[in-house]
Amino acid sequence: MAQPLINGVEYSWGNITISAMGQVINGISGISYDDKQMKENVYGAGNMPVARVYGKYEASGKITLHTKEIEALTKAAPNRRLQDIPQFNITVSFAPLDGSEIVTHRLRGVEFVTNSRDLKNSDGAIETDLELIISHIEW
Repeated sequence: MAQPLINGVEYSWGNITISAMGQVINGISGISYDDKQMKENVYGAGNMPVARVYGKYEASGKITLHTKEIEALTKAAPNRRLQDIPQFNITVSFAPLDGSEIVTHRLRGVEFVTNSRDLKNSDGAIETDLELIISHIEW
């Protein structure tokens, strides 16, 4: 059975502001990011874990930009390579229409890993996914 609407408002793409290098990015159609922590059970006597160890932390992501945005970044990049842009931060803010609390995620120490274009005959707006390396995420 479907849950009834409580306030009828959910976070949506139209309520997100994404900024990097001191500017709001308008030519963006997607962003994804995640982090993971290595965790491993340690075994001793018997078949059940006796402890747990924690290893490295890793954050990663990708951003989907319109070609006009990519070309502007490429033009401003050292050696015209996105991978040569020094580390920067990306801020993603969700501002619900109902005025409830703004949620902000900060992607720290971001750099482009790839510089590519993805063009197809059937494209209207031309968009390309670019892989990111991220130092850490402040959720």
